[in-house]
Amino acid sequence: MKIKTWARLFLAVAPMLAGCKGFWDVPSGSGGGGGSSSGVFYVLNLKTSEVAGFSFAKGSTSLTAVSGSPYALASAPLTVAISPNGGFLYVSTAAGIYVYSINASTGQLTLQNNNNVISSDPAFAMAVDPSGGWLVEAISGTGTVNAIPLDSTTGLLPSGASEQTVNLPSGATNVQAITTTRTGATNHYVFVALGTSGIAIIPFTSSSSGNPFGAVTMISPKNTNGGDTAVAVDLARQVLYVGETVAVSGNNPGGLRMFSIGAKSSLTEVTGSPYATGGVGPSAILPTTNYVYVANKAVSGSNNGNITAFAITTVGAATSLTAVTNGTVSAGVGTLGLAEDNTGTYILAVNSGGSPDLSAFTIGTSGALTSYATAATGSDPVQAVAIVALP
Repeated sequence: MKIKTWARLFLAVAPMLAGCKGFWDVPSGSGGGGGSSSGVFYVLNLKTSEVAGFSFAKGSTSLTAVSGSPYALASAPLTVAISPNGGFLYVSTAAGIYVYSINASTGQLTLQNNNNVISSDPAFAMAVDPSGGWLVEAISGTGTVNAIPLDSTTGLLPSGASEQTVNLPSGATNVQAITTTRTGATNHYVFVALGTSGIAIIPFTSSSSGNPFGAVTMISPKNTNGGDTAVAVDLARQVLYVGETVAVSGNNPGGLRMFSIGAKSSLTEVTGSPYATGGVGPSAILPTTNYVYVANKAVSGSNNGNITAFAITTVGAATSLTAVTNGTVSAGVGTLGLAEDNTGTYILAVNSGGSPDLSAFTIGTSGALTSYATAATGSDPVQAVAIVALP
């Protein structure tokens, strides 16, 4: 899955936001303007069982609610994914997975499949593969990873198609996060973070007319008392990033591990890995073109989570990370999700404990983040747990 955007001036946006004091608290000296919408993103509000959609007016600093937002869900949401072409939004709930079409001009959502779920799976983690032909998902506690075939033009299951499954090793049931390699990758895989069981590496053939999964291999956590909680794949390089709870020493042992992705399910940890993230529990990883941002939902000695920035350095065929100077910033309480708007201007973070629901940061020339604005994503408390942005 992805994430992305933000703004400066308070705007009365929609009936649902009326009366939400602090919805968009901004720095002084902000301006305004007009233009077509861009930077659309969607937030899952767990406590209020809704999808909230927003955008920023291009060339302006105002935040606008997507028409029809918030979209009520029949049951509590768990996770969200978006198709690579930005045409469909998949929302997993306790009742199953729903699909919405996305209006390319406005970001407005329309529930598909006659308002019914496309799968009864209450997926805890999911991602759409680069072809748009599969929704890869996993249910925590089951010990399997599933692939739901998709018609990339409708976002629904093709006629006669059925869900495919691969079994994980015995005991590997604590699903935390899932991702796939990108378009153009030499070797295609699904990667699943499985807590203390480590990382599952699963070859994936998107062109398959049957089961797209290959044989599962595993990478263990760096330390036996640690666990893998987040995964992401580099945007342009054959590199996997893994967030781990006990990867370095100290009061904040959370770390970012970095692996080069090879053939035959091989991962090679790069020199210098793991990198300290300054927190206890890495919860989200956001690679951008030149930087990688890691959110920690908890930080020792603080009530807030944080976000740490790393610069991507490539020398010849070798890629490594360098901690950005002054690159760690405080976020809200229980920071769980990150996104970047599609203009590459803002990094967004959602905080399940609020204070605020959403934080927006500008990206400096060195990659360091500067706090820019905060927002409520609904009538608090909403417990914002996930965010995705239009590609």
